[in-house]
Amino acid sequence: MDTSLLIMMIVIILALAFDFINGFHDTANAIATSVSTRALKPRTAILMAAVMNFLGAIMFTGVAKTIGGSVANPAALDNGLEVLTATLLAAIIWNLITWWFGIPSSSSHALIGALAGAVYVGAGPDKLNWSGFKTIIEGLVFSPIIAFVIGYIVMMVLKWIFAKRSPHTVNKGFRSMQVITAAIQSFTHGTNDAQKAMGIITFALVTAKYQDHMEVPLWVKLSAATAMALGTSIGGWKIIKTMGTKIFKIEPINGFAADLTGASVIFGATLLHLPVSTTHAITSAILGVGSAKRFSAVKWSLAGRIVIAWVITIPIVMILSGLIYIVLF
Repeated sequence: MDTSLLIMMIVIILALAFDFINGFHDTANAIATSVSTRALKPRTAILMAAVMNFLGAIMFTGVAKTIGGSVANPAALDNGLEVLTATLLAAIIWNLITWWFGIPSSSSHALIGALAGAVYVGAGPDKLNWSGFKTIIEGLVFSPIIAFVIGYIVMMVLKWIFAKRSPHTVNKGFRSMQVITAAIQSFTHGTNDAQKAMGIITFALVTAKYQDHMEVPLWVKLSAATAMALGTSIGGWKIIKTMGTKIFKIEPINGFAADLTGASVIFGATLLHLPVSTTHAITSAILGVGSAKRFSAVKWSLAGRIVIAWVITIPIVMILSGLIYIVLF
């Protein structure tokens, strides 16, 4: 078998493996609040998230094109397949480490940082599209800030509207509405996160001269969507516990506000073709909602550890992907 074809097959398998891991790593983003408030039973929530992730994944490709072409020009890399191999291995390793310790880190940060590091080491700094990389990083940085602010505002508005209603009545109504917002959030997760593996596979196809454009083939859409859905169906219970119970005590009205906020930020980014961290969006939304409920109710020490994980992800995976490239190639 031709060496380039073999590496191409390895890249596709690794990309789908990343998508699968991303599915169970980020399941918590979509369903943690609805599970913690008992709006949905865990297994029901996970199966619903899997279906909605799949539907979201096959309907959009703008983020995939950004991932596939903004960090580097795949047609300009002679060793693009090797670069992608190192990228995916680094991102997968980091995702598994953070999943094991129940840390809701960003799969998006892991993939983007790993790609930048592998391109820098494997192809040289002149092959790295610094402006495109900067634009993606800006989206990843500003999205959680926006989610925090919107979550705070949405919760304050809901508190004002339902101030004179009994908490039992309010929570009973919002527990039902959480089913809808959890489904919407799962859908938006698919529209953004599954696109990243699609972009990497399309990057590989262009690098290997199997196509000369960044349009995502149908088989890539279906395979990435399926891998994401299957991963989601397994569920990431450790991160679900962190997201749903350890940041602050979430009630149905809080869960509704957080889910609505997270979904809005993620889908807005999808429409702008920007890859954002669904982990960042929903976690920041939960923090914003919790702050509006009662600032002291939020466990800021845990929030601080989560933020540290966010900050260190990109430099760590950049170094890791560079080392992997050196060792393997």
